[in-house]
Amino acid sequence: MTKRWLCWVQKTLPRDVLILVVCFAVLLSGCQVLPAPTAIAPSPSTPIADSVYQQKTPSRDGIGKVYMGREIAQVMGHLGAGWLERPNREREEQPQTLINALNLKPTDVVTDIGAGTGYFSFRLSPLVPQGKVLAVDIQPEMLEIVNAVKQEKKITNVETVSGSITNPNLKAASIDLALLVDAYHEFDHPQEMMTAIAQALKPSGRVVLVEYRGENPLIPIKALHKMTQRQVRREMTAVGLTWLATKETLPQQHILTFGKQGG
Repeated sequence: MTKRWLCWVQKTLPRDVLILVVCFAVLLSGCQVLPAPTAIAPSPSTPIADSVYQQKTPSRDGIGKVYMGREIAQVMGHLGAGWLERPNREREEQPQTLINALNLKPTDVVTDIGAGTGYFSFRLSPLVPQGKVLAVDIQPEMLEIVNAVKQEKKITNVETVSGSITNPNLKAASIDLALLVDAYHEFDHPQEMMTAIAQALKPSGRVVLVEYRGENPLIPIKALHKMTQRQVRREMTAVGLTWLATKETLPQQHILTFGKQGG
């Protein structure tokens, strides 16, 4: 899309409409797209280790790749951006309750892993005026949306970071908090990604995972897009993270906090 056109839509359209327009423009521009939801294929340069991952016939909502007994869920592509910004999300998920539970300091460097449209990135940025928010995503279309909203709102402490399926591309010992909201269960290479995220934490840094409760069959979310607390703790322990706390203050999701061992 041209800079002149982008400037016009930023000045004239509200944020929700802007996000949909940017998605449509990306489609028209000829960029490579990912169906929503879809699975992102493993990179040929990172073969699956039999000792870590196994393969099976994919279920309806999975990619057929199994990690520690859990089939990895399909990824929501950028065409699902409207769902991330749905008006009833405030009522269903109570994002402000989550943000309050993070206990951020004004100088914190926060990473929003799987940032998508920046739904949480832009809610976190006012709380870290002397710090910053790193919005990480592997889909360039999502990062384009974040950058468009950032320019529209003139927000200076949100930075986009292009990650890969194995690495968020963050500097070692550089972040105070890594926030993963409904993202971890879709990681194609969860062990590699979480190892890299753990390395990016400062010694006292935290990882906070927010996942729909897999223990509750009444929560109307597809099974592979939910996780039990037991499974999350097991997988984080495998990459050297220590469980610190679980909060059940959200209507449907766990808030699980982990720290570095010895941190």
